[in-house]
Amino acid sequence: MAGHGHGHGHGHSCKNDNVGQLYSLFQNIDTPQVYCLNEEEDDSIKGIFLPYEQRLQTTKFVESDCDEELIIHIPFTGMVTLKGICVIGDDGGRSPKTVKLFRNREDIDFDNVEDIDHTQKIALPENFDGEATVLLKPFKFNNVTSLTMYIQDNYGADTTKIYYIGLKGERTGNNNRDKIVITNYELRPNAAYKQQNNDHLFSSKSIQ
Repeated sequence: MAGHGHGHGHGHSCKNDNVGQLYSLFQNIDTPQVYCLNEEEDDSIKGIFLPYEQRLQTTKFVESDCDEELIIHIPFTGMVTLKGICVIGDDGGRSPKTVKLFRNREDIDFDNVEDIDHTQKIALPENFDGEATVLLKPFKFNNVTSLTMYIQDNYGADTTKIYYIGLKGERTGNNNRDKIVITNYELRPNAAYKQQNNDHLFSSKSIQ
């Protein structure tokens, strides 16, 4: 049976100015590429990844459509190590409860999610003030390029509603976009080199 991590007692006061630094992965989430299966409103999932100091907002949220289940795929702009997760849900039993986490899987959907081994299974508390953090097992979440969350159930409501997801950890690799830019630059032929080659070819043809 997969281990369960509970974040009760590991919360941090919102009065601490440095607490947001613990959620530094916000800047490393590739938000335009985040997607959610079974969300009631398309792309509403993108609005709940926010800086820690904005975690108590209630204007942006994602809510499940036909039942309480959600599958949320979160890619990162670079390689990271995950250490914890903070989720703020709605009251009335709509907060997520049981969640399976998958590391570096791009293919999770409702057809195969029960057949694929999860990386860790956690139980989220009802966390209305955003002070509870569920700690993850860092050795299972090294070199992470994406995280997929399968929310199986909630605290008794027909649908699940989430206002905020905060990921705790650190970046461990270079930004993927930086790598692409560097690679393209390295592959771009040098203009002077091209001109020299063209002059050489022209001279060779002239001699012939």
